[in-house]
Amino acid sequence: MWDVEFTQILIPALLKGLWVTVQATVFGYALALVLGLAIAIVRRAPVVGPAVFVVMEFIRTTPLLIQLVFVFFAVGGVMTSLSPLVIGTVVLGVHYAAYTAEVYRSGIEGVAKGQWEACRALSLPQYRVWGAVVLPQAIRKVIPALGNYLIAMFKDTPLLFAISVPEMLSVANGLGGQYFRSFEAFTLVGAAFLLVSVPSAVIIRRLERRYAAV
Repeated sequence: MWDVEFTQILIPALLKGLWVTVQATVFGYALALVLGLAIAIVRRAPVVGPAVFVVMEFIRTTPLLIQLVFVFFAVGGVMTSLSPLVIGTVVLGVHYAAYTAEVYRSGIEGVAKGQWEACRALSLPQYRVWGAVVLPQAIRKVIPALGNYLIAMFKDTPLLFAISVPEMLSVANGLGGQYFRSFEAFTLVGAAFLLVSVPSAVIIRRLERRYAAV
């Protein structure tokens, strides 16, 4: 049967874990958006592009959990001032940047060839080409895909449990083991993920209808 007293103990602790989860998601996603865009642009360079592609392929084809554990022990052992949350957030951001870069690339390649030719004919500087012509068109086309990666990253944050980040799964596992009541703990974690993911999906759909190009 459901233990109400344990639930009253569990909910405040899970809310703290949810706050950690949200922080990792927001900052990791911001890093993924910025770094992914930079990678997508750099990949168009004839010399650096192939090397960047190899690195991104390596990141995409190795498990996120392995990357988290490896970086945690490799970097954490040298830079002891970095908290597990900071390391985990950066790894999440870099991992998803490899995916958002491909999303940006598809949007950039979807810009009509005539737009590029018009920019060259007008002798526009590169910052104007990208900032005023290419990116406004490209990003509108990829808003749905970028939004999906936000939800995917949020659902991947329980992997931070492996490097001792006190997110929701870690809190639930600790209290569940302490009180021998894992059912309530993991049920509430699942409910919390739903309560955040579903509204986020609704907002993303509205952004898609408002901004995405037809």
